[in-house]
Amino acid sequence: MPARDMDIPADTLPERAAVRAEAARLLERFLAAGAQPVETEILQPAGTLLDLYGEDIRARAYVTADPLEGEMMLRPDFTVPVVQMHMAGGAEPARYAYAGEVFRRQEHHGARAREYFQAGFELFARDDTEAADAEVFALFAEMLAPLGLRAATGDIGILRAAVEGLSTSPARKAALLRHIWRPRRFRALLDRFGGRVPPNETRKRLIASLGHATPEELMASAGPMIGLREPGEIAARARALAQDAAEPPLSGSEVETLDDVLGLRGTAPVALAHLRDVAVDLPAIGGAVERLARRLDALAARGIDVETLEFEASHGRSTLEYYDGFVFSFVAEARPDLPPVATGGRYDALTRVLGQGREIPAVGGVIRPGLVVALREGIA
Repeated sequence: MPARDMDIPADTLPERAAVRAEAARLLERFLAAGAQPVETEILQPAGTLLDLYGEDIRARAYVTADPLEGEMMLRPDFTVPVVQMHMAGGAEPARYAYAGEVFRRQEHHGARAREYFQAGFELFARDDTEAADAEVFALFAEMLAPLGLRAATGDIGILRAAVEGLSTSPARKAALLRHIWRPRRFRALLDRFGGRVPPNETRKRLIASLGHATPEELMASAGPMIGLREPGEIAARARALAQDAAEPPLSGSEVETLDDVLGLRGTAPVALAHLRDVAVDLPAIGGAVERLARRLDALAARGIDVETLEFEASHGRSTLEYYDGFVFSFVAEARPDLPPVATGGRYDALTRVLGQGREIPAVGGVIRPGLVVALREGIA
């Protein structure tokens, strides 16, 4: 997997004018594919937006306060504000394109650019979501073909379906779903729920204490409150721990099946055949697997060589957390130290969150003009 979204070192970036020209060229290509040009404000209201990004982006957002508007942030990406704009009254179906700067703090990444360009394409359409996935991917593949990049695909929807099909409590499923984008935390939870790792001593003592007293009684005997959590939150968490301790562990076969899905990597046809076999033991993924099959047919119809297309079930688990289906990236295979030149995917759930009762299937992606120029000119 490529590293999380990072830029190349600032002192090796191509000239800003060249990057801006490349961003304009990419935008024109998106417009030629039927997109409408859109712009979003550089300064965005923080509010719910910070909750929609992955923890990596949230930690790297430039946040400030406005005396009239409240908490604001410099735009860390385009997709969320474009979705907000569309859900406020855009026509359907719709294709949008944009190009401009995004801003991300880089304290943990050394001398990397804190401001760089993105050019992107977003497609909102209710009919034939697999065809929409194929349209976006094929457009990016055509535009990036001169660079000889390696394309990889995945499907967060298959992972979500696999978790939802486990024989365990809704609370445990919710915890696993919440941490799909945090592989280490997900692994720790899966090991604990599967009985591979016993609870730590602190957790065991708390659970044992709950057998003799209510959470409220334990808090009253613990002394003064320290920290920001309210008593009700603490009590609810204690009850949740007790309820979880009473749950039987996941069966070894279910954990092995989920591990099998998580580790699946190969060409798309081989992965599809394997997932169909897995679906015999885990029927919950059947619908998502057949959507993958229809997507591959749609990709083939657009001239993509699906026989050699890479599929990795865990692809996209360290990118933006609003992706919930098809995901893809294009990387410079000879430069594994660089971030992806392009990334994208499906984010249907995001439109539900921002639509205030409305929703529409949506898929899109972004290209990094700076990396395109750097690779083309041999700078990177």
